[in-house]
Amino acid sequence: MGEVAAKIRVMPSGMDVDLNKLKDDLEKVIPKGARLHGFTEEPVAFGLKALMVVVRVGDIEGGTEKVEEAFSKVNGVESVSVIELGRM
Repeated sequence: MGEVAAKIRVMPSGMDVDLNKLKDDLEKVIPKGARLHGFTEEPVAFGLKALMVVVRVGDIEGGTEKVEEAFSKVNGVESVSVIELGRM
C-alpha cells in the first residue's frame, strides 16, 4: 500500500479565530494512520486567512475522509476541503 499526500484547506469561522491555537487543535485530532506534514497560511480576503494543511494518509478508499471529519469538528473551523491529492 502506498501513501497519498493531501493538501487540505481549513477555513476558520471568522477573523477572530487564533490561527496558532487552531493549528494546535488540528494537530490533536489527527486520526490514527494519518501524519501531519505541515501548515501554511493563505490570505483569502479582507484579512481572513485559511490554513493549508498537508497530511499523509494510506492509499486506501476514503483515505482523507477521517481527517476531514476530524478537522470539521474542531471549534473555530467553518469548512474543510481537499485541494490537492498526490501519490507518494
